[in-house]
Amino acid sequence: MATAGRSVVTDGADRLRQVVLAVDGGASKTDVWVVALDGTLLGAARGGGSNHQLVGLDGAVEALGATIAEALGRAGLGTGARPGTGVYCMAGVDLDVDEERLGAAIAARAWTATDIVGNDSLAVLRAGALSGRGVGVVCGSGINCVGLGQDGAVVRFPSLGELSGDFAAGGSWLGVRALGLALRAGDGRGPATVLSQRVPAHFGMDRPEAVLAAVYTGGLPYARLFELARVCLECADAGDPVAASAVAFLADEVVTLVRATMDRLGVTGSAVEVVLGGGLFDSDYDSFSAAIESAVRGFAPQAEFRRLAAPPVLGAALLALDAAGATGPATARLRSSTESTG
Repeated sequence: MATAGRSVVTDGADRLRQVVLAVDGGASKTDVWVVALDGTLLGAARGGGSNHQLVGLDGAVEALGATIAEALGRAGLGTGARPGTGVYCMAGVDLDVDEERLGAAIAARAWTATDIVGNDSLAVLRAGALSGRGVGVVCGSGINCVGLGQDGAVVRFPSLGELSGDFAAGGSWLGVRALGLALRAGDGRGPATVLSQRVPAHFGMDRPEAVLAAVYTGGLPYARLFELARVCLECADAGDPVAASAVAFLADEVVTLVRATMDRLGVTGSAVEVVLGGGLFDSDYDSFSAAIESAVRGFAPQAEFRRLAAPPVLGAALLALDAAGATGPATARLRSSTESTG
């Protein structure tokens, strides 16, 4: 994670030195928490997506600014308040250049005195791993994985889709795949599947070709195909073999990420925590995560799987408290007071 280098609180308010700002910015939403150093959640807000790869740098900063202002207002601090430490865990921060560009844009807005910018998978790992170490996997619209070893070693991946060798890039890939499989079933390139009915029905249409035409002409935003990921999960869970093959392919990609991370950390023989976070793991169809857990235990039998009991922004808040030197009781207080809200 990169620090933008501003480490002095310039507004002189003692109260703000005792407050941290936590951000979990994703493709579809941005969560912001304002937390006191004793672990008390003072204010929270949710805004629109802030993944700069999707909305651009200006769009990301605009979404962040609006949501931060709302959270500060709810904390009773005023929209112009400047907490001492801010941790910004953001989807789309995949390379050093992302940290540099987004870090500079955040620094220019002076929301916090010290800025720490990193990928959203770090928030998932910190929120879910009781030890603070292990492997964190995010599978939402995209896919990513991060590992943190006991010696502080960090393993991460670019997560830029096919450009970085990702064969199945999360829910967005699965949604597009569902449409493709439905189309192939209709034109003879693929086997029959219930996706042929379920895909168009999801958008109130009668044929997969109508969905294709709507996306092509701009009547249906391409991003909405992500919604079909859950449709595909449901069809797979109901026993449709074509949908099941697509889900299995994505599960294999997750397992590959976990295996590579553990190998690079040298922890396959240890009782390492594996945290599963993101929209597809939050679905009602446990067969997806169950397949992943079973495969991982094949090469890491002592792996301990964790599912988030609170929003990933909890992890960003815990990282902020860590950076601000908060005590163990403070982090325990925050965790215990928010985990049941996830």
